[in-house]
Amino acid sequence: MRSKFLFFSFSLMIAVMIYSCQDAEQLKQQVYYTNGRDLYIKHCQNCHGINGEGLGQLAPPLTDSTFLKEHRGKLACYIKYGISDTVLTIHNQSYEGKMPDNPGLANIDIAQLLVYITNTYGNKQGMFTPEQVAKDLESCK
Repeated sequence: MRSKFLFFSFSLMIAVMIYSCQDAEQLKQQVYYTNGRDLYIKHCQNCHGINGEGLGQLAPPLTDSTFLKEHRGKLACYIKYGISDTVLTIHNQSYEGKMPDNPGLANIDIAQLLVYITNTYGNKQGMFTPEQVAKDLESCK
């Protein structure tokens, strides 16, 4: 009886471990998301808000999934180099103003910020990598 109990307990433990395991990509995305949240609080929250709601007509919201998808390749440029003369239309509202640049952010920081922004506030857009950010930044120079 005792051996059956031990076998059952061991089998249950193995099943729980297998079920709870996540693949490496999911874990990496979760780490990027958490780090991105901290970077967002430090660099972006003051203008874009705690919930990505924006700041009136001064800073656009980050809640428009369509805009984020359509401009996915430009998002790293916006973060690294800022925006000074571009008019953005988000939720049918135009935003014309300066967004400060962040020249001190490394590609991994930008990737983590993008993972957070594009997977929060109703957005579900997956992973960004430092390599993808580098490629996107090359296209915006």
